[in-house]
Amino acid sequence: MLTPVVDPDGAPFWEHARAGRLHIQACADCGTFRFPPRPCCPHCQSFAQEWRQVSGHGRIWSYVVPHPPLLPDYAAQAPYNVIVVELDDAPRVRLVGNLVTEAGARLDSVPPEQIRIGARVRVVFDGTGLPQWVRERP
Repeated sequence: MLTPVVDPDGAPFWEHARAGRLHIQACADCGTFRFPPRPCCPHCQSFAQEWRQVSGHGRIWSYVVPHPPLLPDYAAQAPYNVIVVELDDAPRVRLVGNLVTEAGARLDSVPPEQIRIGARVRVVFDGTGLPQWVRERP
């Protein structure tokens, strides 16, 4: 399996994720959330930052179902989905992940024909700190 590349700006995101919490970097001066993490606020150009816990609830903003050529590490789970989630707490922040039936489930656990843009989802973590998404129950 692929693992994320952790740089100094994004390290706190992955530390929180390994603990099962979703934190997003925010400007400590103007409050604007930013993702991916970076040193300077794109809104006010401040270098002040903080990490805020968010609910992990959102909506599917977009998705794809990759077809060959696939990365060899994921070929056995094809076809699988890759979704983009817009967070409720930070609407300009969109995170990429997979829609699964439960934390740690295979990437192909949700059939592609069951995915809908706008569907409500919430974050779960796969045990290694990789965020995944499950459908919210109404």
